[in-house]
Amino acid sequence: MTLAHKLAEERRARLAAQRLLEMKEAELFSANRKLGRHARALSDRIERTEAEVVNVRNENRQVKSDLSVAHQKIEIAERRLWHSIRTIQDGFAFFNADNEMVGANDAYLSIFDDLEDMKPGVTYPEMLLVLTDEGIIDTQDLSPAEWRATMLERWNEPNPKPRVVRFWNGLYAKLIDERGPDGDVVSLALNITDTIRYENQLKKARYQAEAASRAKSAFLANMSHEIRTPMNGIVGMADLLVETGLGEEQQLFVETIRNSGEALLTIINDVLDYSKIEAEKLQLRPTTFDFEQCIHEVMRLLQPSARDKGVALLVDYDLFLPTQLVGDPGRIRQILTNVIGNAVKFTTEGHVLISITGKSQNGVCDVHVTIQDTGIGIPEDKVGHIFGEFNQVEDEKNRQFEGTGLGLAITKRLIELMGGRIWVTSEEGAGTCFGFQVSLESDPADELEIVKPDIAKALVVDSGELTRGILEKQIALLGITCSSANSGDDALAMLDEGFGLAVLDDLQGAMDGFDLARQMRAKRPDLPILLMTSNAGLAEADPARASVNAVLQKPVPRQILFRHLMSLGAPETKAPPHPKAPMFVHTRSAAPAPPPRPMIPNENSQRALRVLAAEDNKTNQLVFGKMLKSLDIELTFANNGIEAVELFQSIKPDVVFMDISMPKKDGKEATGNIRALEKESGAHVPIIAMTAHAMAGDQEAILAAGLDHYLTKPLKKALVIEQIKAVQLEGVRPAVPDQLG
Repeated sequence: MTLAHKLAEERRARLAAQRLLEMKEAELFSANRKLGRHARALSDRIERTEAEVVNVRNENRQVKSDLSVAHQKIEIAERRLWHSIRTIQDGFAFFNADNEMVGANDAYLSIFDDLEDMKPGVTYPEMLLVLTDEGIIDTQDLSPAEWRATMLERWNEPNPKPRVVRFWNGLYAKLIDERGPDGDVVSLALNITDTIRYENQLKKARYQAEAASRAKSAFLANMSHEIRTPMNGIVGMADLLVETGLGEEQQLFVETIRNSGEALLTIINDVLDYSKIEAEKLQLRPTTFDFEQCIHEVMRLLQPSARDKGVALLVDYDLFLPTQLVGDPGRIRQILTNVIGNAVKFTTEGHVLISITGKSQNGVCDVHVTIQDTGIGIPEDKVGHIFGEFNQVEDEKNRQFEGTGLGLAITKRLIELMGGRIWVTSEEGAGTCFGFQVSLESDPADELEIVKPDIAKALVVDSGELTRGILEKQIALLGITCSSANSGDDALAMLDEGFGLAVLDDLQGAMDGFDLARQMRAKRPDLPILLMTSNAGLAEADPARASVNAVLQKPVPRQILFRHLMSLGAPETKAPPHPKAPMFVHTRSAAPAPPPRPMIPNENSQRALRVLAAEDNKTNQLVFGKMLKSLDIELTFANNGIEAVELFQSIKPDVVFMDISMPKKDGKEATGNIRALEKESGAHVPIIAMTAHAMAGDQEAILAAGLDHYLTKPLKKALVIEQIKAVQLEGVRPAVPDQLG
């Protein structure tokens, strides 16, 4: 190999080595650069880790600090809670799932009288054993073992019911145990001794109040009976004395006695009613009744006192309002009597107008009644007190008016008992308007469709504008065209206008109703004339009675007016004036008499009616006999219940009047004996109670004893005769002279 060749190879080798060296240097530089980057990253990571470690250490120190503070707070809260539990008077204890006591306050442990075993760790069954063995608990009717078994059964329930226990010293505790989800139990023993004592005091007070209420009711019943018995003699004799020939002064004396007696009875009834309302023992007895007729009954009752003062009584009943309603007619009548009676009492001139409006829907009638008078009125500052008990308008204008001050209070309570309301508006010196609203069911039974008489035009003659307006509305309902006149002269001047009917008032200023009727009859002999008067009895006895077709008592009920109008010509059926509110004429009487007994063949022809009256009071016997002296009857008295039964068997009466309170045997027991005798014969003799008992429940108890009807003392002659007239037997003469056999 030549030198040049070697040098060339050496040069190539050196160049290769140099290139290799450069490559290795590049690799080493690259590796060094990577190592630097990694070192820097590792250094950054170490720094971050150190920062995190420092942060965690700080947080750990903070957590430890917070835990220490929280632990301290928990200890404080636990200490305060335990102190609170220890200070409360009620017992408090904790039990674990094994029924071992974990802790309890002093009140819970105090019942064990500091027994050493009663401490945390004692079990619930052991506590029950100590309670019975030491006589701490009053097991009442249970044996100690039975009591413990009952308490353990309760304790093991998932949700134990509260239990009241009594301790030996008379203290009471209510045990309330709440079981947790892990089986541990929180037990409370509430001291309810004061509550139990208070309840016992309430029971005792209630018993005393009920006893006092019973005593008051018995006292009122006895007083009512004792007062009504002599009042029967006073009022009854006064009624009989009025029918004898008396001078004017004597008549005044007797009327005063009778009115005073009836006023006393009104006071007694008010006191009894108020007592029943206060005791919440007054019950309503709903039945179907004619509301419009009920109003007119009250008006007839008050008509004499209104007539004496010249006060007109007017009734305006909504033409489209049903009259057959369902309610307590006795209490409705009492409400009307109180309110309308007040209006009449405080009105010395003018009128008292009763307006009845409302609407009927779905069988329920919403009735609004207003009573408007032209009396003395009520001062504005006393209107709000008018419905209070014993409240009256005390001033010089009305000290002449008597009363208990209970009538309106009772009325308000009765209306509220019916679910209604009452109100009043008044202007002193101008008059008062009372109003009340009640909702009553309507009953269309026993109603007849109205018919149109063969009359085209009618003339209404009355000096009162209100009366004329009411009559015109009622007559127009029958399809009759009405014209009116406010005086007799005006009526005579209009007589040639072709009227088919004239309705006259009895007072027309200088010309009374009969004078006008005679003059009308002279011009129109065939003209039907109806006369309205506030004293129908006096008008019927007037020599000029023949000048009119009929005499009607004011205020005239629509039924009576319609019957007279429909009888004046050949009727034709007329459709009701309103498709949704038809008008009817009612055939039901206001106070139906007892149903007549069936005609029973009797061997004794035309004998007198036999009446047996059981009454132990001689005065009442005298009054009863005098009441019936004009009747064609055979009256026999029994002095007690035993005599009544004996006489019933011996004289075989047709009707019996039975006093309830009698010696030896009372009326109810005597009636039971009579009914037992009748079962053998199959007969049934009417027995009518006549009693001074008027408290709530008396009537029901009396009728339940087998009596047929009920009359309260003092007896009313008309009601007694009505019961006798209802007894009609074949072969027995009519008891009342004008009674049809």
